[in-house]
Amino acid sequence: MAMAAARRALLTHLRVPVARPAAAAAAAAVGSIPVASRRLLSTTEETKGSFLDKGEVADRVVSVVKNFQKVEPAKVTPTAHFQKDLGLDSLDTVEVVMAFEEEFGFEIPDNEAEKIDSIKTAVDFIASHPQAK
Repeated sequence: MAMAAARRALLTHLRVPVARPAAAAAAAAVGSIPVASRRLLSTTEETKGSFLDKGEVADRVVSVVKNFQKVEPAKVTPTAHFQKDLGLDSLDTVEVVMAFEEEFGFEIPDNEAEKIDSIKTAVDFIASHPQAK
């Protein structure tokens, strides 16, 4: 109890300058934006930064598929379907998804892995995943 009172007394008299992120500082400069919106804007900018660029993801996904031993690299395109265009069966598709997990450093849940049936769906999923590296 005495610690809480001492802490409260110290905090009421102590002023510490806080550095603001650029997005929050720009939002603070506009007087018409409410504080709650500024916080949301700042959080949104931080979240955006954690996602990968779709072009980079597409290049890496195509590279992973081209390096898969059962795929003819000449057939790999950004819109190629694993079974229809590349001739992979369901077990091969699972192996390709596992290669994506290794390449991008995160685990793809089984229910999402079942939906990945083409390079385009793989790129869309990975680019929108916050844990992809």
